[in-house]
Amino acid sequence: MASRAHTHRTHCTMLAATAAHDAPAHETAVAGERVALYAERALHWPAGGVLFVADVHLGKAAAFRAGGIPLPRGGTGRDLARLSALLARTRAPRLVVLGDFLHAAAGRVAALDVAFRAWRAAHAQVAITLVRGNHDDRAGDPPADWHVDVVAEPHALAPFLACHRPVVPGSGYALCGHVHPGVRLAGATAAASARLPCFVLGRRRAILPAFGGFTGLALVTPARGERIVAIAGTRLFALPE
Repeated sequence: MASRAHTHRTHCTMLAATAAHDAPAHETAVAGERVALYAERALHWPAGGVLFVADVHLGKAAAFRAGGIPLPRGGTGRDLARLSALLARTRAPRLVVLGDFLHAAAGRVAALDVAFRAWRAAHAQVAITLVRGNHDDRAGDPPADWHVDVVAEPHALAPFLACHRPVVPGSGYALCGHVHPGVRLAGATAAASARLPCFVLGRRRAILPAFGGFTGLALVTPARGERIVAIAGTRLFALPE
């Protein structure tokens, strides 16, 4: 029975990854560069060969379980499967994580280490850079044999500045995380309303949605000149300005 349940979960994960893979990206331009936004909560910069994600929070559920909260397992596998699908789709040779790769020291359990090592071996050709975020400060840097380069913010990838905390730079264009941005779409009834993760695209910065599947949302109100691209399942749509 356990084996059958595991097979069912794996099959569902594969189906979800396939559906997301088939969904079209939202192409736009920032800082004069063409980028593609993905419903899997990632931004691809084709000219630079970089896939950006923010706020992965690996080990978050394990940290909660360590604190006595009985959360289900499997979140790390699903998040890593989504990363694999994105790397396969974009063929990006480099992955940049805009902070909060790891959630907490308590979440750095053996199962996470085993899962990530296996994933890393399957993607050994991909260069990974982590821009250290506030959770990374507390959780600590990844082990050296995870082969993740760790840098401080801002990290220049001209014309972009890879950051964790949102900033409006004096020069360049900042790609940021930290906020876990979301929007509320009001329906005719409360039951018809929805809270959705989103990208926030401004004149001098963009804020990416949290990549991790076990993360919350912070509702945002766009400032003048900012655009919102919301994520509904495997689809993206730009909200009216």
